[in-house]
Amino acid sequence: MRNTVEKTKGQEIRDYMEKVLDLIEKPEVTAEEAKWITNETVNSFKEYVNPGFLEYRKTVTLDTQFAAVEWSDEGACFKDVNGNQYIDCLGGFGIYNVGHRHPKVVKAVEHQLQRQALHSQDLLDPLRAMLAKILAEITPGDLKYSFFTNSGTESVEAALKLAKMHSNRTTFIAATRAFHGKSLGSLSGTAKGMFRKPFLPLVPGFRHVPFGDIDMMRKTFEICALVGEDVAAVLLEPIQGEGGIILPPEGYLQEVRVLCDEYDALLILDEVQTGMGRTGKMFAAELYGVVPDILCLAKAFGGGIMPAGAVVAKEKVFKNFFDNPFMHTTTFGGNPLACAAAIATISVLLEEDLPARAAEVGDYFLARLKEAVKGHEDKVLEIRGKGLMIGIEFQNDAIGYNFAKGMFDEGVLVAGTLVNSKTIRIEPPLTIAVEEVNQVVATVEKVLSKLKA
Repeated sequence: MRNTVEKTKGQEIRDYMEKVLDLIEKPEVTAEEAKWITNETVNSFKEYVNPGFLEYRKTVTLDTQFAAVEWSDEGACFKDVNGNQYIDCLGGFGIYNVGHRHPKVVKAVEHQLQRQALHSQDLLDPLRAMLAKILAEITPGDLKYSFFTNSGTESVEAALKLAKMHSNRTTFIAATRAFHGKSLGSLSGTAKGMFRKPFLPLVPGFRHVPFGDIDMMRKTFEICALVGEDVAAVLLEPIQGEGGIILPPEGYLQEVRVLCDEYDALLILDEVQTGMGRTGKMFAAELYGVVPDILCLAKAFGGGIMPAGAVVAKEKVFKNFFDNPFMHTTTFGGNPLACAAAIATISVLLEEDLPARAAEVGDYFLARLKEAVKGHEDKVLEIRGKGLMIGIEFQNDAIGYNFAKGMFDEGVLVAGTLVNSKTIRIEPPLTIAVEEVNQVVATVEKVLSKLKA
C-alpha cells in the first residue's frame, strides 16, 4: 500500500513538472492557463516560499493586484501573466540598465549556451580572461585584475578579503544608511539595524560613520590609529542606493581618498547599483574624479539576463591572490554564460552610449518630476538623483507606500529603498523612451493628486 502511495505521489510530481515545462515553452498562455499559473504561484509562495512576501505585496498594491504574476519582459516594460503591461521604474533594483532582454545580450548567451554553459574549474576558460581584459581597459585609473562573482554581496565579500590580505588589518569604516548586502561579511558593512540585529555578532572590526561627514571620518581614522586598530579599508557607495538615493557632498569622496592614502588604507567603492552607466558615467567613481583600490560590480553587470558580478582591484591589492589562486574561489562565478552576458552588456552600453543617455534623460526626468510635485510639499520632502538613479522622498513611510500602490494600479512599477523606506526609487532601464518618461511623470501627477498627506 505504501509503495503504491509513493508511486502515485511520484507520478503526480512528474506530471506537475511536465506541465510547468510545457508552459515555459509556450510563447503565449490562454486565460485558463494564466488563472492556473496565478493560483499556483500564490499558493506555492504561501506554502513553500515565504508567506511574508505575499503580505508585503498586499501592503504595496491595491485590491487583488498583490497576486500579479510577472511572465515576460521587453524594452523598458514587463507584462504579467494576464497580459497587463507595466513601465518598469524599479528595474529589479537596478539590473536592467540595457533594457529587458536586450537582443545582443540574449544572442550572446544563447550562442554560448549552444557551445558550453559552465566551465571545468581546472582548464583556462577564455571568456573569463577576455572579460577581465575588457574591465581593465574601461575601469578608472590603474584597476587591473578581476575576480568574478554571482552577486553584489559576493563582490563585497571578496573585496573585504582582498583588503584584509593586503594589509593584515581588521578594521573597516563604512557609512550610516549604507547597504552592501546581507551575507555575514557584507552585512557587517550594511547599516540598517533591522537586518543586522538577528545575526549579531557579525564580522568584528566595523565602524560606521555618517555618510558625507568627512570630519567624523577623519576622527575615526585618528582614533583607530591611536588605539592600534589601524583601518584596512573604507567601504562606501559613491551614491547610497538603498539608503534613499543619497548623493555625497561636494568633494567628499576625493577627501576620503586623501584620508585613505594618508593612513595607508584602501578605498573600496561599492558600485553594485551605481555602476554600468546608471549615474551618467560608466562608473560613478568617474563622476567624482576618484579611483578606488577595489571596485565592486554586480546587478546590471549581467545585462538583466544572467546573475553576474565582479571585483576589480589594483595589482598591489590583488597580488595577494597570486601565490594561491584557490585562496578565494566560487563554483559559478565567471561562468561562460555570465561572461558572455557581461561582455555583450558592456558592448551595448558603449555602442549605444547609454551612460550619456542616462545623464541626458535623467536630467529631463528629474526636472519633470520636480515640476510634478510642486504643490504637494505636504507629501513630498525632496526629489534627488543622478542620471537615472532618482529618489522621491516622502514625508513618511505611509505616504510612500500609498504612492507605490497608486503607481502600480496605473501601470508603473516603483518600490521603496531597503534602508530608507520613505524614499521611492526611480531606476528604469537606461533605454527608457522619453514618451515613457512623460507617461511616468503624468502618472506621478495623477497619483499625487489623489493621495492624502
